[in-house]
Amino acid sequence: MKKLLRFGIAGGIGFLVDAGVLSLLLETTPLGPFLARLVAIAMAMATTWIFNRKFTFARSGHSLAVEGFRYGSVGVTAALVNYGLYSALLLSFPDLQPVTAMVVATAASVLLSFFGYSRFVFRNE
Repeated sequence: MKKLLRFGIAGGIGFLVDAGVLSLLLETTPLGPFLARLVAIAMAMATTWIFNRKFTFARSGHSLAVEGFRYGSVGVTAALVNYGLYSALLLSFPDLQPVTAMVVATAASVLLSFFGYSRFVFRNE
């Protein structure tokens, strides 16, 4: 249960980074909601890896490179689900705010992330 709580905290921090970077880029750059979200996802993924590695799951028995690759693999898979849903929502509902689409898409990819990280990345063999 502690891992799930800490994962929720990591996710909350990642969500704040994602939403903050997305909002900042939309307000200060010409990137638009699709490119800005790619940058925001990458920043959030890096942030959650650091938090999850130190506080949620602890280090795996793998080298930093292997752990990073595995984390990136799960993260990219979850990000593709997240980004696909985000894009589909924005294209289907043009008046929808990008941050609202981000909230829905993020919620949909949380379980995939948790099980991937806990079973594939940080599981000690």
